Amino acid sequence: MLRACVIDFGSGWETHLPLVEFSYNNSYHTSIQAAPFEALYGPAQDRHKSYADKRRKPLEFQVGDIVLLKVSPWKGVIRFGKRGKLNPRYIGPFEITKRIGPVAYELNLPNELSSVHNVFHISNLKKCLSDETLVIPLEEIHIDKKLNFVEEPVEIMDRETKKLKLSKIPIVKVRWNLRRGP
Repeated sequence: MLRACVIDFGSGWETHLPLVEFSYNNSYHTSIQAAPFEALYGPAQDRHKSYADKRRKPLEFQVGDIVLLKVSPWKGVIRFGKRGKLNPRYIGPFEITKRIGPVAYELNLPNELSSVHNVFHISNLKKCLSDETLVIPLEEIHIDKKLNFVEEPVEIMDRETKKLKLSKIPIVKVRWNLRRGP
């Protein structure tokens, strides 16, 4: 290997010695049935797995839990609306209606998703951590013809001016009128 390195690299062969050492230590040797690095330190894959398993927690859901469903776009198939960079990673929330096995759960899907099978692997589910009191019903939202959210201001509560080097920015604190209270 060194002779080939000297012939190939010429007079600057000593600068390439670390590369030769790396390639030698990581190539398979039939005499020891492994790479020298692997024979000395053990398979790296086992070490990576043990490190990952220390931080991994077993995931389990109960019937009645609220979860989000992971939607990964399949090539050529559009199942959940938009496609591209801005499509959602998770949709939902959905309620778990039945536990099929240790890693499969049945979800209560709305009628819009009736074409999708309602049993999913646990890796496609994520616990929904939303606060039910913060959900705004669709009846309370007013949208104009340009799809802008319409709210009415009640009063101006405070004013201040933020000074920058060359400009001033007025900042106004406004109380808005909502059906749930101002």
